[in-house]
Amino acid sequence: MSESLDFLVNLLDLETIEVNTYRGKHPVEERQRTFGGQVAAQALMAAGRTVERGNVHSLHSYFLRPGDPSVPILYEVDRIRDGRSFTTRRVVAIQHGRAIYNMQASFHAEEAGDLEHQFTMPDVPGPETIKPFVERMRDELGRDDEWLRRHHPIDQRFIGELPWGPLRGREPHQQVWIKADGELPDDPLLHACVIAYASDMSIFDTILAPHGIRWDDENFMGASIDHCMWFHRKLRADEWMLYDTDSPTAHGGRGFARGFLFNRAGELKVSMAQEGLARIIDPSKAAKQR
Repeated sequence: MSESLDFLVNLLDLETIEVNTYRGKHPVEERQRTFGGQVAAQALMAAGRTVERGNVHSLHSYFLRPGDPSVPILYEVDRIRDGRSFTTRRVVAIQHGRAIYNMQASFHAEEAGDLEHQFTMPDVPGPETIKPFVERMRDELGRDDEWLRRHHPIDQRFIGELPWGPLRGREPHQQVWIKADGELPDDPLLHACVIAYASDMSIFDTILAPHGIRWDDENFMGASIDHCMWFHRKLRADEWMLYDTDSPTAHGGRGFARGFLFNRAGELKVSMAQEGLARIIDPSKAAKQR
């Protein structure tokens, strides 16, 4: 396990405060707000710790307020239902006495199925043929950039140009190989939480692609609004998976994106959907827009 992946595993090791209540810490980084994938992954870990039977098969969540990276996050779990096949949990993430995020997650006891079908995995170059994202960013940003000094627990390898590259096309479609940067323990909940963390790292870029906008453009304001995931099959986050994303539409200050994770054998492991705030604004009025 790399130092960066060990950092992520520790980030997901929540402190138990009381029955159904957990506390999550933050990385020591220069961030204005908490990374959404971190909150989703920690909330899923909190939910999973209260479940005795079954693995997560879906989560539906809303980002309500920006997270404050200077204080811990409390996760309160509501044990809504424990059934024979399905278990349901609701999680609220709290800072400064207010909810910043909520999630409803469902866990399913494994069973045999009679119906089987899936999309065909796209034909793409293998990850070994592609330069790691961190190396490509080092070439673009230089060695002293703050982003490069952060932990990067997910190895990302973008197929083709980077999302904001000058030669990138304007199609609302993106493909990137992802995996944890090292080997993880055999814990299905941990693997699902690492995938939840990674799933929020690049999906929004697909919404921006047709407009040639970068996250750091001073007249752009973006944030995740909701995030949904469906876990179809057993998976390992420390094996390469193709993250195939597209954005069917953007309208009315919001953009919508979908994502599909395939393993190298072509099995569809996870499907995702996210809607995000996407505004072009006057920079002087940015603080009043959210």
